[in-house]
Amino acid sequence: MKPLLLRFFVFSAALAAVPCFALSLATSVPAGKRYGLVIHGGAGVIERAAMSPEREAEYRTALNQALQAGYAVLDQGGSALEAVTAAINLMEDNPLFNAGKGAVFNADGICELDASVMDGRTQAAGAVAALHHIKNPINLARDVMLKSEHVMLVGDGAEKFAQSLGYQLVPNAYFQTDWRREQLKKAQEQEKEKAGKKTAALPAAPVDYFTRTLRWGTVGCVALDRAGNLAAGTSTGGMTNKKYGRVGDAPIIGAGTYANNATCAVSATGWGEFFIRVGVARDIAAQMEYRGTPLRAAAAATIAKVAQLGGDGGVIALDAQGDIAMEFNSPGMYRAFRFSDRPAVIAIYGDEAKN
Repeated sequence: MKPLLLRFFVFSAALAAVPCFALSLATSVPAGKRYGLVIHGGAGVIERAAMSPEREAEYRTALNQALQAGYAVLDQGGSALEAVTAAINLMEDNPLFNAGKGAVFNADGICELDASVMDGRTQAAGAVAALHHIKNPINLARDVMLKSEHVMLVGDGAEKFAQSLGYQLVPNAYFQTDWRREQLKKAQEQEKEKAGKKTAALPAAPVDYFTRTLRWGTVGCVALDRAGNLAAGTSTGGMTNKKYGRVGDAPIIGAGTYANNATCAVSATGWGEFFIRVGVARDIAAQMEYRGTPLRAAAAATIAKVAQLGGDGGVIALDAQGDIAMEFNSPGMYRAFRFSDRPAVIAIYGDEAKN
C-alpha cells in the first residue's frame, strides 16, 4: 500500500503543476503589452534653412519606410532583433544615409563600413568593422553574434567569415555615390588648406557647416517586442576622409550600441571619438542600473558628458516599459518611432518631438 500511496501523491503533485506550467506559457507574451521601435538616421547640423523641401520629403519618406518595415516584424510577433535588422536594412540600402549604399569615403577613396547589434534578453552581441564588400553590414554583425564564438570581426577576416556563410561580396563601387565623392574632395581640399597654414593645433571641435556634416548619417534602431525583449543595432560608413583604419563608436558594444532587458536599448550617432571615450550607450544603462535614473534623464546626462568633452551627436534609447529617449546636442537628428499604442512620429529638427 505504501508504494501505491507514494505513486498517487507523486502523480497528484505532477498533475497539479501542469496548470501552472501552462499558465506561465500563456502569460509569457502578456496581452496588450506595449511594443514598438525607434530609429535614427544620424544627428548633426540639420537646419531648415539648409534643407530643400524636396530633400526633407525624401528623408521623411525614407525614415517612414524603415520604421514601418521594423514595426511590421513586431506586429506579426517577430523578435526585437529581427525588427532592428529589418529597419536598418532599409536605411543601409538608401543612399540618403551614411551606411551601406551611400556611405562616406575614407581617405583612400573607399567606402569602409561598420555595424553592431545586441540582444537585450541574452546580452549576446555581434560587431563588424572595416568592411569593403558586404551589402548589409548589420546582417553580418547579427551573424557574428549568432553563428560565431566571437563578438567583433574586422576587415578581411570578417569578409572571409561572411563568405563561409554564403554571403555574396559586392564591389566597393556599389556603395559609392557622387554626393559622397564630392564631400571627400572638399574635405581633402580643406585638409590641404589647413596644412598650408601650418596650424599649430587642431581646434577642439570643427565649427564650419561643411566640416561638421562630414561625420553624420549613421543609422540605428532600438526595439521592444511583444515578449518584452529589447534589442539595438547601429550601422555606419564612419567619417569622411578617415585614415589609418579608423573605427568609430558604431561597432563598439557599450559605446555606440547596447541592450539589456533590465535597463534599456541604445543606439548612438555622432562624433565617435567622444562617444567611445564616454562609453555612451553603456553609460546610459549604468545610470539606470546603479542609480535607478529614469531613461530620459540618463540619456540627457550622458549627452551632456559628450558635450563637456567637445563632442556632439545623439542617441535613441528605449526601456522595457516602452519609454523612449531621443536626446541630442546638435541642431537636429533624423528620427522616428512607432508603438502599438501610439501612431508613427517622424522628426528631423531640434524643435520637433524628442519623445
